[in-house]
Amino acid sequence: MKARKTRILADLPARLLTRPRNWFFGGVAGASLLGVVAATAVAPGTSIADIPFARVVETLPVPALVPEPAHDLPFVHSDRIQPGDTLQSISRRVGIHDAEALDMLSASEQGRQALRQLRAGRSVTAVVHADGRIASFSLPLGNTGRQLIVERGENGLALREEDDSTQLTMIEMRSGTISNSLFGATDAAGVPDSVANQLVELFGTTIDFHTDLRSEDRFNVIYESIHAEGNPVRAGRILAAEFINNGTRHAVVLYRGPSGKDQYYTDDGRSLRQGFLRSPLEFSRVSSSFGRRLHPIHRSWRKHNGTDFAAPRGTPVKATSDGTVDFVGTQNGYGKIVILKHRNNTATAYAHLNGFVGGLRKGQAVSQGELIGYVGSTGWATGPHLHYEVRINNVPKDPMTVALPMADALSPRELIAFRQETAPLRERFALLNYELASAD
Repeated sequence: MKARKTRILADLPARLLTRPRNWFFGGVAGASLLGVVAATAVAPGTSIADIPFARVVETLPVPALVPEPAHDLPFVHSDRIQPGDTLQSISRRVGIHDAEALDMLSASEQGRQALRQLRAGRSVTAVVHADGRIASFSLPLGNTGRQLIVERGENGLALREEDDSTQLTMIEMRSGTISNSLFGATDAAGVPDSVANQLVELFGTTIDFHTDLRSEDRFNVIYESIHAEGNPVRAGRILAAEFINNGTRHAVVLYRGPSGKDQYYTDDGRSLRQGFLRSPLEFSRVSSSFGRRLHPIHRSWRKHNGTDFAAPRGTPVKATSDGTVDFVGTQNGYGKIVILKHRNNTATAYAHLNGFVGGLRKGQAVSQGELIGYVGSTGWATGPHLHYEVRINNVPKDPMTVALPMADALSPRELIAFRQETAPLRERFALLNYELASAD
């Protein structure tokens, strides 16, 4: 039975085609890539074998390709500066092949300055044509928040500087515990070195970081973090900091005081700034004190109205307090001298200078620690040194012993405003201390 079924099924197609049947084919059509084959209806009673077939081939035209529009649209490349990068290595990565533009950067003072200040992690942006010519190429200028741009216009290549509008200032908070050293703890907490150095400056007058640190001392720091294109590029100022050293708490907050300048204040409103620095030189020694002495040139006993600091020629001289320039020029035996006026009828004089900082003029405001000149030996001097005077009500006083005015203190009303405005920063200390305790 199985063999019979198989044979019947095998013969079925032939039987269907040879036995007369009433079939109707309507509108049957076949298509190929080379042409079209068509068939018409078959009348009833007509055998398939009696139908004549003819192949009709029609060649179709190939559609024309749409041409690409002619253009020279540049490509935009953004790349991160890597350690050890040079102008050539950056150019290769962003596809710049433009000797004229690269030569302009290398030859100009602005370009050389930008290349000297390449910082790993900062971003460069290049708009480059298909042939490698630049439309524009921007480099960050160190950590200044500005960028140098070389661009090609109708008149050729040009250089210009502008603010980096992509930079954003954010607030970072970090905590740490001392185990061996301050910098080891700040590294472990992810605090940038520049912020760690600021911590040393802020608390260095009350904590000796070489001898006073104890294991388990803690710090909290809130500081500015500058970002560009979502990436941190540098750290800014400390906004608030707290240090617990041997169980004693020290804290400061940045606040704009009565002078209109941002200063660091303690919780009770005391400014960290001294009213006057004792010395206008960072590294020096006293070579002649205030009082009567045998004058080295005139060989007679005369009153010495200041303090002499021995230092090499060219050593920077700083203003010891905020003030305004009352005189800059040459005076008799003083040689080249700068006189600054300060509050409370106090003045300071810096004599025997080798030269002045560029642009210094009468009436100009200067800040404590600002560079005003350089050590020299002009006037009545036998060698390079700085003659420094303090005058109160135009009477010379010994700079090493005189009681000088302190920095601006906050009045009771200002203290209330200070505590209200800085409360959000000081409250963050509690949050950081809670997180630090939770981590332990």
